[in-house]
Amino acid sequence: MSRAPLWRALLTCAVVAVASLLTLTMSPRLGLDLRGGTQLVFETRDSPTAKADAEATDRALDVLRRRADALGVTDPTLVRAGERRIIIELPGILDPSQAAQVIGRTAQLTFHPVLGEATAGDTGRAGSEPVMPDESGRPLRLGAAAITGGAVTDAAAGSDPQQGSAWFVAVDFRDATAWQQLTGAAACQSQGDPRRRVAIVLDEEIISSPQVDARVPCRTGIPGGSTQITGSFTHQQANDLAVLIKGGALPVPLTLIEQRTVGPTLGAEAIEASAKAGVVGVLLTTLFIVAAYRLAGLLAAVALAAYGLISYAALIALGATLTLPGLAGFVLAIGMAVDANVLVFERAREEYGRLPRRGLQAALGNGFRNAWSAIADSNITTLLAAGLLFWLASGPVRGFGVTLAIGVLASLVSAMLITRVLTHLTISRVGPRLSGLASQGRVRAWVTRHNPDLMAGGRRYLAVAAAVAATALIGLAVQGLNFGVEFTGGRLIEFSTAQPASAEAARQAVTEAGHPAAAVHASGTTVSVRAGQISADDVAGIEQALDRRIGDVTKQRDDLIGPSLGEELSRNALIALAVALLAQLIYLAIRFRWTFGTAAVAALTVDTAAVVGVFAWLGKPVDGVFLAAMLTIIGYSINDKVVVFDRVRELWQAQRQTRFAEVMNAAILQTVPRTVNTGLGALFILTALAVFGGDSLRDFAVALITGIVAGTASSSFVAGPLAIELERLSKQPPPEPAVRRARPRADNGAVL
Repeated sequence: MSRAPLWRALLTCAVVAVASLLTLTMSPRLGLDLRGGTQLVFETRDSPTAKADAEATDRALDVLRRRADALGVTDPTLVRAGERRIIIELPGILDPSQAAQVIGRTAQLTFHPVLGEATAGDTGRAGSEPVMPDESGRPLRLGAAAITGGAVTDAAAGSDPQQGSAWFVAVDFRDATAWQQLTGAAACQSQGDPRRRVAIVLDEEIISSPQVDARVPCRTGIPGGSTQITGSFTHQQANDLAVLIKGGALPVPLTLIEQRTVGPTLGAEAIEASAKAGVVGVLLTTLFIVAAYRLAGLLAAVALAAYGLISYAALIALGATLTLPGLAGFVLAIGMAVDANVLVFERAREEYGRLPRRGLQAALGNGFRNAWSAIADSNITTLLAAGLLFWLASGPVRGFGVTLAIGVLASLVSAMLITRVLTHLTISRVGPRLSGLASQGRVRAWVTRHNPDLMAGGRRYLAVAAAVAATALIGLAVQGLNFGVEFTGGRLIEFSTAQPASAEAARQAVTEAGHPAAAVHASGTTVSVRAGQISADDVAGIEQALDRRIGDVTKQRDDLIGPSLGEELSRNALIALAVALLAQLIYLAIRFRWTFGTAAVAALTVDTAAVVGVFAWLGKPVDGVFLAAMLTIIGYSINDKVVVFDRVRELWQAQRQTRFAEVMNAAILQTVPRTVNTGLGALFILTALAVFGGDSLRDFAVALITGIVAGTASSSFVAGPLAIELERLSKQPPPEPAVRRARPRADNGAVL
């Protein structure tokens, strides 16, 4: 007797035990959109003295890390992305302007002797001597830098109670001699002479030019390698300057190309909404699968619970960041995980209906074996979509790709291992009726009773598909797409209000703040403002204007996307969709026939057009989350078509003399129960997301619902008829029959 069931049971126990241990001992890493804070993305630029390569970016990353630590941020995250980008996450920092100014300043700190005041004839430079205005605006001619910021070992803000708590910055130098020589030369000049001053220059701007104290002797200078920078500093200014000096100078300049700020309240609401949607969706899916498959469905629901445990454990074990789209992907993957169970159970029903005397155990074993091809193909195509999200997307959407990929792999473990073990242990101990696998099911019974010829109207279906695509194109031409700031560049700010605000009142407030061209939207207690490349001060002005007109306004979200990054994201989105379609075409052409691959991708294009058309006509925002939805739709829709074409190949190999249109019709009818049950399982989850997920997830759910409905219909009514037409044109011979080694069976039908 085979030992495979025993090994599968032991492996199941080990997987569940490890997942439980990880879940109990580790905590998830939440993204900023769930815990609140600021994300900054900087891009390094070439300077006259340094090239912004990977090495320079790494050095800049070290400097920024010291600055973030000096700011006192708890658990900051700093990583290099590509060769020239640095992503910084600052939990709890809700003032992005201060964070960007302190962390991202180039901070080229130098100490110069003053050669005197500049004359009226000096313009910018006198020979090689730089000319800069001091704190009072008087232009000074400076000598060459005597000390650079690299010679500074420490800096800290302090105050002197004896002088009215005036703030200063204490600086310690590595080279005490250089500082003593600089101050000793200045001390030889008379009091009041500009040449007795030392200019402290930060980023080509004199931030302080104090005179050397009268008690310092000529040529002797200030010994000890320490000094105090004094001036009219506030506490914040002194602290910021100390952070810049202590952090060191950046090797190359930085440009802020992206900024995202999310308030902690919004993140908490998102977690609560996602959790509610997940609970409701999972309960509905569980009830549905139990009603459809009885005991087998109940065991699949237990396996789905184990799937959730395994996915969550894998996320925290890999240190993946759980983002809001990632939460949605986690919930969505539960619905998609039902698909593998449904495929197995439907094949088991077919096997039992064909040879009931062999028993449920044999039917279930054949169901797992025969469904594996379709399950493997459909999951590979979804992994292709997840890989594209990780490769081309950024931020939260990349987290969605990671979550989706983990979910796909965990669903394989859930269906092909855990469900198999549970059903193997219990299904033979109950009667056929209670098992849920002996009956045809309502959908299969209806199909068997009526046996409709769906392919008789194939060309009419193709005409309807063409009309859907044309309607979408008209929507694009007439309405256009409402691209978010991720693709256009600009700034998106969301405010919460204590009471519902009208769009007109919010629009007037934004106009009063000096931004009449900004797009303003109000919904309940949420006001969103979308504008161009406005500054942090402009955002503060808008918030004050809204507060005056509406009252009690709180900023919840602030996203800034630079124009170059917006252009890049738009380009990457188009590349992602094109590569996704091409990758699916190549995979299907290799796995099946080029006619099948072409028909599937053409139907997939119709599905994509339907979703884009709906968003164009409704004016819904097209952003990174929409891109995640589109790539998910591509993966799901291809899954559906793979199942159909896998059955077509199987039937055609066995019935080589049958007309291809009849084979296609039979394959579609045989897979209809799986298509309907899987679609309903996913729709329960998505409907829960649309109802309970809040504004941030509602559009995501709407896109997926549209795509799943379109994808389910196109598998039968677009891909099928189109494959028939392509086969008629290609005149290729049918595929060769599959050669399978017969496995010996005992008289009771149990697999040996």
